Amino acid sequence: MAVSTKIPNDLDKQTFAKRAKALYNHRYRKRLEATEWGKVIAIEVESGEVFIGRTALEAGLKAREKYSDKFFYFIRIGYPAVHCLKSPGKP
Repeated sequence: MAVSTKIPNDLDKQTFAKRAKALYNHRYRKRLEATEWGKVIAIEVESGEVFIGRTALEAGLKAREKYSDKFFYFIRIGYPAVHCLKSPGKP
């Protein structure tokens, strides 16, 4: 199966991200930060549905089961970023 590389409805990346963040902030943030802190959600922007996992991979796999041809926006609940990069430090 071919996977599309086009953002839904020809949205640009910034608009797609803004819609996903707005969905999270208005529909899900308060409830999820109280019960699912630290987990990752995959947001399907057109439906507004979210899929929760311990990792981005887990959330993404759940989302793909239902929406195999869609794009998802990932948020780590309660954090400003899904992943962080750290320097390995001095040897």
